[in-house]
Amino acid sequence: MLALFGGTGLILQLYKRLKEKLTQLKPQNLFPEKGQEQLLSTSVDKNLAQLKQIFRCCSDIVLREIKINAPKPIKAVLVFVDGLVDEDKLSEHIMEALQVGTLNKANVFEAIEARIIGVAEINTTSYMNELVDYVMAGDVAIVIDGCNKAIVPDVRGWADRGVEEPSTETLVRGPRDGFNETIRTNTALIRRRIRTPRLKMEALQVGRLTKTDVVVAYVAGIADDNLVKEVKERIQRIDIDTLVSNGPLEELIEDNPYSFFPQADTTERPDKTATRLLEGYVAILVDTSPMVLIVPITFPEFLKSPEDYYNRYPYASFTRLLRFFSSTIALLLPSLYIAVVTFHQEMLPTPLLISIANQREGVPFPAFVEALMMEIVFEILREAGVRMPRPVGQAVSIVGALVIGDAAVNAGLVSPAMVMVVALTAIASFTIPTISGSYPIRLLRFPIMFMAAMLGLFGIMIAFMALIFHLCSLRSFGMPYLYPMSPVNYHDLKDTYVRVPWWAKITRPHLIGDKNFQRQKIGQMPGPHQGTQGRRRGDKDNA
Repeated sequence: MLALFGGTGLILQLYKRLKEKLTQLKPQNLFPEKGQEQLLSTSVDKNLAQLKQIFRCCSDIVLREIKINAPKPIKAVLVFVDGLVDEDKLSEHIMEALQVGTLNKANVFEAIEARIIGVAEINTTSYMNELVDYVMAGDVAIVIDGCNKAIVPDVRGWADRGVEEPSTETLVRGPRDGFNETIRTNTALIRRRIRTPRLKMEALQVGRLTKTDVVVAYVAGIADDNLVKEVKERIQRIDIDTLVSNGPLEELIEDNPYSFFPQADTTERPDKTATRLLEGYVAILVDTSPMVLIVPITFPEFLKSPEDYYNRYPYASFTRLLRFFSSTIALLLPSLYIAVVTFHQEMLPTPLLISIANQREGVPFPAFVEALMMEIVFEILREAGVRMPRPVGQAVSIVGALVIGDAAVNAGLVSPAMVMVVALTAIASFTIPTISGSYPIRLLRFPIMFMAAMLGLFGIMIAFMALIFHLCSLRSFGMPYLYPMSPVNYHDLKDTYVRVPWWAKITRPHLIGDKNFQRQKIGQMPGPHQGTQGRRRGDKDNA
């Protein structure tokens, strides 16, 4: 016992010392950058030597020396990344502006800057580190002899994936365009749907090495100013060397990092993003990522599909109620089967109980082990189907499930009833529209099954109550995760379990769009025109 306490004390001391060392370590000193805050020289040769030193062993960096037309030719250097610039713009606008006409060395900088008229944006810089950042982002830097500033025209142009239909959020009725890996294309898809200058898109950079572009989008006058400020502050305080996707960003800005439930919604659809922005939400776009983060998020949002707003409200309400029911099946059905078969057989009708008993007569495992094996096998098949090539993956997942299920029943390892329960659970989980919304249900299914095997229905109730308590305490950027169910807001329930008609959606969500509460005019319920009441086809002919 003394040895146990002594070992525990030693571990605690080592942990405290390690924590002190980490707090003393300054992240900004981990990756020092050469040339930081270094001014450009008036000598192009010195600047060229410095650039060669910075870009040594970089075969894709082009350092092209040219001569500018003048009474005495002026030496200049073009710096750009091969593959990140538009070669047509480079040859037509940049090279032409440098060679056409005769320039004077006294005003060569201003003359060249004025001649480059075919480029939308031109920046200037006097610092070497800014010049390097511009070049690595895809711009062209023009360094001129005798000038301590560089001209940086924006001629970015790289190969990218076209606008295609999202593969993870397919719709029967709705637009077919989706985000891609280019952030400027993504912002244009949103701007096309929200044609107002009130749509703000503030650019930030994250990552000391990658310097990834991040855009925070919101509609001024609708989004809460405190929410926008909080989003920007959480992003700006991230100190990391690399950021290549929105996955790390999502984990670094969420409220509760230990929760199974995501606190930001992800989507590939511009129409869904635009709809959320008009309700007061904030969208976060990350360059090189086709997924957009939407914050804050509530649990009912994961059961909504963009198609709900393209179909008429009776069909949309029915499918949404079906999703709520299916999510309950996906979470609790295996646990209910285990609890009833193990502890509460008296709850089943006698014929059904006899049938299940006959099926389980040769099964050597208890119901919990049986369900656990089948659930793990199905998760393996689902993961294999996702990772394999699409044509092969679908065949493997379907054929594998059929073959393994039939073989397991014939071998007496599982009962046919268990195969049916697992299959129904899997099908129900597929009705959840978002991938991020289905993950917590798939994970929480296993601990609830364990509680059902230990305590029966009482264990399921304990696990379910613990889950409800956790969801009630969870926040997404300060917003209750179960809103508007908890706390209850009857005005916002009109777009939770069901979707009311468009003419009845007069207000925005209270906790999100309370700054501009009313979204449309009251009293727009459609109906027949008074002049056409009673008039039917053929009445004129009969008259």
